[in-house]
Amino acid sequence: MEYRKLGASGLTISAIAYGNWLTHTREAADIAHECVTTALDEGITTFDTADAYGSPDHGAGERVLGAALSGVRRASVEILTKVCLPTGPGPNDKGLSRKHITESCNASLRNLGTDYIDLYQAHRYDENTPLEETMTAFADLVRQGKVLYLGVSEWSPAQIEAAAAYATELKVPLISNQPQYSMLWRVIEKEVVPTCTRLGIGQIVFSPVAQGILTGKYLPGRQPPAESRARHSRGSRFVGRYRGDPVLAAVQRLRPIADELGLGLSQLAIAWVLQNPGVSSAVIGASRPAQLRENAGAAGRTLDRDILDRIDAAFIDELHGDLTEHDPNKIATPFDVMPAWKS
Repeated sequence: MEYRKLGASGLTISAIAYGNWLTHTREAADIAHECVTTALDEGITTFDTADAYGSPDHGAGERVLGAALSGVRRASVEILTKVCLPTGPGPNDKGLSRKHITESCNASLRNLGTDYIDLYQAHRYDENTPLEETMTAFADLVRQGKVLYLGVSEWSPAQIEAAAAYATELKVPLISNQPQYSMLWRVIEKEVVPTCTRLGIGQIVFSPVAQGILTGKYLPGRQPPAESRARHSRGSRFVGRYRGDPVLAAVQRLRPIADELGLGLSQLAIAWVLQNPGVSSAVIGASRPAQLRENAGAAGRTLDRDILDRIDAAFIDELHGDLTEHDPNKIATPFDVMPAWKS
């Protein structure tokens, strides 16, 4: 495993982080425990979750992760969680108000079975709460010792700039952003990464294999595999944007490149995001230990300029042009593919 500093901070994290958006539920607790054990065996020390994961049983993602890490030396791992998305039916069960941040942090600590969170992330920007209120509430948690570092997820450059200014004034460490990033989804490259690099903020990117599309298991003109993410009620909405035949054919054009390097397609996709100097870690999910063992093999692999150029060329289609998304206005994931409160 490769280890990197998170942004300009002193915090070291594993280049591959294990995330549990769709994979850790009460029903899948046993396999989740196996996956966490495998992640640790592979040298992964960074574990990412959120208070809203496990829908409709919100908090299940944190509870399952906490149970799986029970008995592991606390200082040997970095536990990352998030706050903002709905966790209940009430008007204060969402957002980044002082009330919701404080109550959600305390709930996350209970769920995870720990007395501190290494990195507490604002899961989205809250247009309905003053940013000063949000950042002051986060700063109070840092001073109480409940949170060590602060981060955001899918915030715009202007929002990150404003939060960083408050963080400097309050003398608290805002060190990360968690955006979607892959060979197919490159919207952070033009504005977000340069802004964050200047501010000393590192990227912990999610969906590096584009919800499984870049593994090559989805083939042009064929139905998705029965157990694939495309058959999941929420995952399918993520995957759907990529399932056109031109994109699937482009992914198959990556096979000779991966074979030449002795990599699987998923390993190539993860290694690709890790080449961006602004990226500190790539979050991967897994529904079985074998996936983790394979994807962990992407850490520490270097892709030279010729390989990167060939990958870019693979996504140029004669009829449709560039198949990758670069629009910097598409930073935030639509809420219809994120957990929502269900009574």
